[in-house]
Amino acid sequence: MKAAILAVGSELLTSAKTDTNSLFITDVLNGIGIDVVFKGIVGDDRAELTVQFLQAFERMDLVVLTGGLGPTDDDVTREAVSDALGLPLQEDASVLAAIEERFAKRGWEMPAVNRRQAQVPRGAVVLANGNGTAPGLWIEHNHKGVALLPGPPREMRPMLQALAEERLARRADGVRIHRRVLKIAGRAESRVEERVQPIYSTWLRQTPPIDTTILAAPGQIELHLTTRDRDAARAAAMLDAAIAQLETAIGDDIFSRDGKRLEAVLGEMLLERGWRIAIAESCTGGLTTSRLTDIPGSSAYVELGVVVYSNAAKTALCGVPEELIAAHGAVSEPVAVALAEGIRARAGVEAGIGITGIAGPGGGSEQKPVGTVCIAASLASRSEPHVRTFRFVGGREMIKTFASLAALDMTRRLLLERGTDVDWNVMRG
Repeated sequence: MKAAILAVGSELLTSAKTDTNSLFITDVLNGIGIDVVFKGIVGDDRAELTVQFLQAFERMDLVVLTGGLGPTDDDVTREAVSDALGLPLQEDASVLAAIEERFAKRGWEMPAVNRRQAQVPRGAVVLANGNGTAPGLWIEHNHKGVALLPGPPREMRPMLQALAEERLARRADGVRIHRRVLKIAGRAESRVEERVQPIYSTWLRQTPPIDTTILAAPGQIELHLTTRDRDAARAAAMLDAAIAQLETAIGDDIFSRDGKRLEAVLGEMLLERGWRIAIAESCTGGLTTSRLTDIPGSSAYVELGVVVYSNAAKTALCGVPEELIAAHGAVSEPVAVALAEGIRARAGVEAGIGITGIAGPGGGSEQKPVGTVCIAASLASRSEPHVRTFRFVGGREMIKTFASLAALDMTRRLLLERGTDVDWNVMRG
């Protein structure tokens, strides 16, 4: 089955409100084997919504609309679908009674405007709403399905889940979507494509085929592998085999095979060793520590994080010699090493990270342009710290993002005790 989602509401066409319902709807539909191939946002315009709905209905097996079922004049979803399908609206006495009862339980009289919510297209099935006044609607027309769901997430979500279990799962005919997500660090999108395209291009000739999507996100590349099958065990085996092929081609660049974030993966590695980590950051302003501590339970391995923006702070908090800064500059590999070793020694931990750089937009020079970042990692398992100088591109926020992720990935690779030769400098996100 193929589905379209239409989020209804003029507020969703402004910067003040974001459509999150379609993400939840997609997850539920994918979970029962229904492919979402189109999403759209339509304002509170009855004529425009009618046109957009008809276009989706003609092409899809299922159309899900969310929003526009309230009692006011700008709630036009019922009317638009009624117009499009030629199904006249009729007042449903049981729906009206339920709305009146909901108000009565609160000691209120139902406003007359709420009577609109009892209007039901002919032949539609009413979907109960335990969390609001707007009932949902299910329509089967010309062997296709249409679901009208309320906009507030607390009302929409339980209604959709019940609809999926009671009606939609049967229409999906047992085929399920099976997906894996690989996350890759330290490689540009084009480099990843060069290595994996000859592999994933052969998967389309398999039965069932595996579709592959490559996505660039800030600081990482994602590979989404998707197949459709009634047999979950067979699908899992095929995806496992596909991932094994990719691991041969990409190796340690893959940091996650189950969707985990880089900071969560590094945290698990530290936890497995019983290690703790401390971080001294200059240009990243605490972002690296923040990423690590975003993970629940990170107190088990994060000991200390300091922001040493000034040279005096680098000396006072991490023991970086003043003469070292004077000789090499604050943004230099020797200072990054001193930060990593100094914070590790002062915290009494097994892993230390030092980051110093120029995030911009000012402060750069010909020798050290904006985007120059020196990162060092000091580990108890290594006799010498590892240090690199990076040249990141982009604005201040992007440079800080890349620097923090590069520091985490460098530490991850060192803990693997394998190569650290990556091309972070060409990452664009």
